Amino acid sequence: MTTPLAAGTLAVQRLTARVPDALPLLVARLGIAAVFFQSGRTKVDGLLHITDGTYELFRTEYALPLVPPEIAAHAATYSEHFFPILLVLGLFTRGAALALLGMTAVIEIFVYPDAWATHLSWAGLLLPLILRGGGAWSLDWAIFR
Repeated sequence: MTTPLAAGTLAVQRLTARVPDALPLLVARLGIAAVFFQSGRTKVDGLLHITDGTYELFRTEYALPLVPPEIAAHAATYSEHFFPILLVLGLFTRGAALALLGMTAVIEIFVYPDAWATHLSWAGLLLPLILRGGGAWSLDWAIFR
């Protein structure tokens, strides 16, 4: 005899089994790409002209050990534009996600160590992309499968 709870659990399992793995990977790609791309857009004026305010942030609040603020500002700004575009396309997904996970680690360790909950949520979106790739709905799949 099946209990109502067990029947409900089986129904949910049948329903979720129909969801292709490509869907949550696409959602992860788009979600984390939006986070980083929007952050990158706050650092520029126009297409990719880094603002004076961005340089000031990297001299003060975002200061990193051993990395000059001008280099850090350029690296972060260009990374926040380039890697999210790769994720949206699903092109070189694992490498792009790994780069953003590295960036997340640097932010967590050196800039905002108290924001671990936010950074953990970013890692939660990036790790499946590193482990599984972009999925069947990606250029990686179309090109390299």
